[in-house]
Amino acid sequence: MTCFYSNSPQETEEFAADLAKKLRKGTVIALFGGLGMGKTTFIRGFAKGLGIECDVSSPTFAIVNEYRGIENSLFHFDMYRVNSWDDLYSTGFFDYIDEGEFVAVEWSENVENALPENTVKIIFENADGEDKRKINVLMEYEP
Repeated sequence: MTCFYSNSPQETEEFAADLAKKLRKGTVIALFGGLGMGKTTFIRGFAKGLGIECDVSSPTFAIVNEYRGIENSLFHFDMYRVNSWDDLYSTGFFDYIDEGEFVAVEWSENVENALPENTVKIIFENADGEDKRKINVLMEYEP
């Protein structure tokens, strides 16, 4: 497990960009943490690290946002409103995983049993202060 302390949204983005450069294409990234913890900020930095120039926003109502770059694509899910296997299947989640690109999942708590093996888990916790976060990274392989 890797633990990173972020003092600002900018530091969270920089950490995510660095991590993106180390992960294998096809990795699923599961994000855990409450509202306002920095999950979408993390994805913004992750996309930059993959070389994808785009406006990253929370896919709360769309369920999934696709960010396509020249060398990499990132499929960004928000599972906040997914409460059953039927809901999950209707998102196309498993089809996106089969594409072999990066998949990032906010509110992974709701679909944890459906996450594939070797999913990289990112757990956000409050630290000392409004914008300070403890970010734990759990992965089963060395990048």
